[in-house]
Amino acid sequence: MDKLFKNISPWLIMIILLGGILVLYQTPEKKPADVSLSQVVSQINEGQVKSIDIEGNALTITLQDGATEKASKESETSLTETFSNYGVNPEKLNAVSVTIKEASGFSFWAAALLPFLLPFILISLFIWFMMRQAQRGNAQALSFGLSRARVLDPKDKRKRITFKDVAGSAEAKMELQEVVDFLRHPKKFLDMGAKIPKGVLLLGSPGTGKTLMAKAVAGEAGVPFFNISGSEFVEMFVGVGASRVRDLFKQAKKSAPSIVFIDEIDAVGRQRGTGLGGGHDEREQTLNQILVEMDGFETDTSVIVIAATNRPDVLDPALLRPGRFDRRVTMDLPDINDREKILAIHTKNKPLEDSVKLRRLAERTPGFSGADLANLVNEAAILATRRNKKTIGMAELAESIEKVILGPERRSRVINPKEKEIIAYHESGHALVGASLPLADPVQKVSIISRGHAGGYTLAVPQEDKTLHSKSYFYDELAVLLGGYASEKMIFGDITTGPSNDLERATQMARNMVTRYGMSDLGARTFGKKEELVFLGREMHEERNYSEKTAQDIDGEVSRLINEAFDRATNILKEKRAILTTLAKTLLEKETLEKEEFEKIVGLPGTAPLAA
Repeated sequence: MDKLFKNISPWLIMIILLGGILVLYQTPEKKPADVSLSQVVSQINEGQVKSIDIEGNALTITLQDGATEKASKESETSLTETFSNYGVNPEKLNAVSVTIKEASGFSFWAAALLPFLLPFILISLFIWFMMRQAQRGNAQALSFGLSRARVLDPKDKRKRITFKDVAGSAEAKMELQEVVDFLRHPKKFLDMGAKIPKGVLLLGSPGTGKTLMAKAVAGEAGVPFFNISGSEFVEMFVGVGASRVRDLFKQAKKSAPSIVFIDEIDAVGRQRGTGLGGGHDEREQTLNQILVEMDGFETDTSVIVIAATNRPDVLDPALLRPGRFDRRVTMDLPDINDREKILAIHTKNKPLEDSVKLRRLAERTPGFSGADLANLVNEAAILATRRNKKTIGMAELAESIEKVILGPERRSRVINPKEKEIIAYHESGHALVGASLPLADPVQKVSIISRGHAGGYTLAVPQEDKTLHSKSYFYDELAVLLGGYASEKMIFGDITTGPSNDLERATQMARNMVTRYGMSDLGARTFGKKEELVFLGREMHEERNYSEKTAQDIDGEVSRLINEAFDRATNILKEKRAILTTLAKTLLEKETLEKEEFEKIVGLPGTAPLAA
């Protein structure tokens, strides 16, 4: 606020002065009329004059009606003598109030000098303002190369984060606990001759809690935390990034023991020599300075550099060698137990209904990151508020899961009855094929309510987290993906654009089975190698390490897998056509089927629905 006032005050002063001048010269005023002494005497004799003010030789005459006039007397004679010479009536003059005012020296000199001094005052103020702006610009230029890192004070209890605020990631915490111990008790390690890693690289998908984990390390150790993003180093001017790196590490060394956290380090840490500009590239010079600073630490300097990225494959090898980022900590997507703990943290200060079971929510959210789960709980709180509820129930949380995955419901979307029927049979085909295959993910919900770009959706969630998938699992999933396509073709004898995304996913899955996983008759090998080219942008390129004949064989295998999956889906739907029709008609009537009702129609043992 003070800085804003300082910036505005010169302009405010200039505006006030200019306004005063304009008012002084342009305000219309009723000026007194100039009259002669003979007219004044006549008015006195006629009794029209009320008072006369004398200031030097100037006379200000006020008439009985309130009007004012101006006149001048002779400087050598008094006013009484002058009026006597003009033949004034003494009785009439005695009825007039005569006041003599002494002219002040200040007003005299102000009236005389102000018209000459005012332009010089305005010019001086303008020059002062310009010089002040120039000094501020010089100060900004001098501070341009200073680090803009945000410092988190360990004494600030409100913003302090510890390991208890980060659910799950037990292995990552164990790796980082040694860093905390070193920052707390560095002498214990140095006496043993051990060198703590200078740098820790946090790897993981977006939203897995890399930044939160780095803050937790600083909070556990109770040391200053310097937080900066990789993109904040690089500016349009050459050398600014390297200068900011030097200043950042200088501040960190002064505050040692401390932690320097560089988020999204791939913004400046990409492999050198892949872009334009060669060694003069600003990004590369910034990276070089980071490497030099990390090498320049003394053995007793308690400064730890923690960096985070979700693109470790593009980092320069010099960053990853021993002596720089010695330790790499992988932040995986949370498993079911970790998801339950993360949900417990995010729902800690929110009013939940007694029916809310966090374990069941964790079961329904495989593949969710910590950020996704935080968003899920927040969306549920917003939804409960919109419904004027005082607590968050299972229904809001279940709906928020679908909103995070597929987008908000579009109940207002107008769909004609024919398209609605096609969508119902399409989703019923997916669900029925999925329920009929042993390795396919269990169906949790089927709906023909539009969400996002989807006209309807079938929500299938695995019963447990999986890291390995078998060939048989992919066979079943391919059939599920083609269930909607097969249902449309069987029931209506025609195909719409609805299954386009299903076909795309099925084709990609089948191609991966052939070219990546060795799950085809072409043998146990991979085909092609994906590379990223960094030149005038980002481009994905696949190196073909196989012949044209092999390419034809790959296409043949992909087509065979898809055709076999289509045949399996078609056979299931023909065999259970009555159930397919019942599912579609129920969807047209209710629009949404939860797990329990779906399993009753299909003939599977039911369980309590999530939103019950």
